[in-house]
Amino acid sequence: MRKTALMLGLLAAAAIWPAAQAAATTYRASLSTASEVPPVQGAGSGSAAINVDTATRKLSWRVEYSGMSSPVVAAHIHCGAAAGANAPVAVPLGKAPNLASPIEGSGKMTAAQLAELKAGKCYVNLHTAKHKPGEARGQLAP
Repeated sequence: MRKTALMLGLLAAAAIWPAAQAAATTYRASLSTASEVPPVQGAGSGSAAINVDTATRKLSWRVEYSGMSSPVVAAHIHCGAAAGANAPVAVPLGKAPNLASPIEGSGKMTAAQLAELKAGKCYVNLHTAKHKPGEARGQLAP
């Protein structure tokens, strides 16, 4: 009986071990017009918090902003570039017209995108009707 209980306990521990090992990390960014590439003149600013489960590559986010020159028409995480350079869209953060502050949602990254995030090569970018290439941006860091 003791051997059975011990064996069941070991199996249960082995089953929950991967879940216990899943690492959740929060990446944050301060968004500003000065961080845009090229920089934009304006009062737009904000913050982003991206929660990442590194085991499943699932994300959840909250992006808050104010002072934009016009409505936000797109919001993304871009991956593949350090601060001062531009990169392609990796994860859309929502769709217009549902991009009022705060923008909240969830999604998933590829393994390559997660590696770029860990390397500091991802940023959040808010695109507005007046500044379609981007009006406010911030590099993500843990």
